[in-house]
Amino acid sequence: MDTPEEILPDRLLDTFRERAAGYDARNEFFHADLADLQAIGYLALMAPVNDGGRGLGVAAVAACQRRLASAAPATALAINMHLVWTGVALMLQRLGDHSLGFVLQEAAQGELYAFGLSEPGNDAVLFDSLTTATPQADGGYSFTGTKIFTSLAPAWTRLGIFGKATTPDGAGELVHGIVTRGTAGVHTVEDWDTMGMRASQSHTTRLDDVVVPAERIFRHLPVGPNADPLIFAIFGVFETLLSAVYTGIGDRSLTLAIDSARQRTTGRDGVALSQAPEVRWQIADAAMAIDSLDAQLRSVARDLDEGADHGSQWFAKLVGLKLRATAVARQVNDAAMHLAGGRGYQAGSEIGRLHRDVLAGQYHPSSTESAHRTVATAWLGPQEDS
Repeated sequence: MDTPEEILPDRLLDTFRERAAGYDARNEFFHADLADLQAIGYLALMAPVNDGGRGLGVAAVAACQRRLASAAPATALAINMHLVWTGVALMLQRLGDHSLGFVLQEAAQGELYAFGLSEPGNDAVLFDSLTTATPQADGGYSFTGTKIFTSLAPAWTRLGIFGKATTPDGAGELVHGIVTRGTAGVHTVEDWDTMGMRASQSHTTRLDDVVVPAERIFRHLPVGPNADPLIFAIFGVFETLLSAVYTGIGDRSLTLAIDSARQRTTGRDGVALSQAPEVRWQIADAAMAIDSLDAQLRSVARDLDEGADHGSQWFAKLVGLKLRATAVARQVNDAAMHLAGGRGYQAGSEIGRLHRDVLAGQYHPSSTESAHRTVATAWLGPQEDS
């Protein structure tokens, strides 16, 4: 029972797809989807079998997320945040680092993890923080700051956060910890009213002297780029599973494009659009784009599982995959919108909803500009100061 089709059978996907339209229209969190995913053990896909999980790796989970996103992109995107934390814990554990071992155990027990890392105005992302971390007498820290795009906001039970503490040398250090829902000082600002990915309910989270006990502080890192395995694990799993979600949108868009080509006819002679040379070219072009993305996604996910040594090229591969996945998904969706005709422009149409969902891809890290800088540095070395 470990293939994506066995874990997420067609009947369940059909249910998710039917619900997705309502969640989108009402700007509502996917409570029923979450309950179904919990019931099949989806939150514990990466947890060890001995702990009640399935013991899957990044590649297998990416395949599941790709399939889930083909039915309910916003559900898949939000669940991604939980799966990224479990993937990070798994990757560290493979290196002999058990600092996040409790994440896998708690995932198997039903706890739901979310990301509280993104901050407004923090372009350094993981290498700096605008949230303040203040040491407590017992070794814990209190955190004050604002986190944005907190997917799973209505339902998470654990929130991974970080902030910057002052140090005697003035450089500061970044402190990572896990917050339990219900901790004093955590405030959700219900401000998620976006064009797409609405069911993710990725509200802003404000932290006001939120105390994280010492046993839930799991990392102290210097400010700025560093080679700690935690940074690579977060970046690697996040970019790969994110790419899987957008690949799933591309998959479904291709299916809908093919359906339109077969079902619609030309106005002149009633011949199916699928027989028109220009339409066949569009479908072929979209299918080739998905095929190339499929190979890239599978390769990167497999290399993460196998611990492949790509050296300085690793980050270039990861940002390249993310950029490719979001671009191809949008390209194929555009083709599907075109072939659907006026029906696709209806607000309640599936292809119209996917069109709005796929636009979110440009806002996830890494941005187009950042990705190109990363790849250029990997191949040309650091840019010289002028």
